[in-house]
Amino acid sequence: MKGTHPVTAETPVLASLYQHSVADYWNAERNPVNLRLGDVDGIYHHHYGIGEVDWSVLEGPEDTRDKRIVEELHRLESAQADVLISQLGRLRPQHRVMDAGSGRGGSSFLVNARHGCQVDGVSISESQVSFANEQAKKRGVDDKVRFHFRNMLDTGFETGAFQAIWNNESTMYVELAQLFAEHSRLLARGGRYVCITGCYNDAYGLPSRAVSQINAHYICDIHPRSTYFKEMAANRLIPISVIDLTAATIPYWELRARTSLATGIEAAFLDAYNNGSFQYLLIAADRV
Repeated sequence: MKGTHPVTAETPVLASLYQHSVADYWNAERNPVNLRLGDVDGIYHHHYGIGEVDWSVLEGPEDTRDKRIVEELHRLESAQADVLISQLGRLRPQHRVMDAGSGRGGSSFLVNARHGCQVDGVSISESQVSFANEQAKKRGVDDKVRFHFRNMLDTGFETGAFQAIWNNESTMYVELAQLFAEHSRLLARGGRYVCITGCYNDAYGLPSRAVSQINAHYICDIHPRSTYFKEMAANRLIPISVIDLTAATIPYWELRARTSLATGIEAAFLDAYNNGSFQYLLIAADRV
């Protein structure tokens, strides 16, 4: 693609044993809570949901109960993506944007469909990159939406190439100082950065037991809330909007915990949100 240079043996995509372990996890991941939800409309997300739950999906005929639940969970995760996309600023078809930690591509396709802009997704999971590129071909947008086996900490893309960049629940896999330095380099002046993330609450103290359980489950390292703002400020990313989505995501977890799609981590999320040790934030910042 124009404006990029190849990642070579001298600049490996996976730069540490930890990154190899994360890539192995996502290369092997075939979780129904991701795949079955994506099958609803062909938009495969890798994040959680927000909004009020239609609890009637648990009622009615037993033979269609799972279908109703899957559709409701997918509606909630799509609502989350819509909130993130609404914060990306005034995008135009000529703009180029980046999905950092792009998973199976859901948000990238929604941004392209809404704004017509060129989207580059990056992931250290080769299987997810392959899946997302196949989806781009099926949707007939592979000339505008492309996914790359690259490291979001060192993408190889040109400086100032992007009008917007987002992370949707992927910042807990990297050091924020490195991430925001790369995002600051890639964003044009006045460009927009948005993330939705789970972070632990500094006011609570050290990470709670529930937060530690979440870290172990996903092989990640949840950052304290303060680190986001500290490292953004150090890298010319100035927050313009901070939205606490904690209360909005709890119903999603309450529904998921009562379904066959539960993975066993639901109780930890609910405990952490309800005891105040964990928060679900959206942060939008401008590159100055």
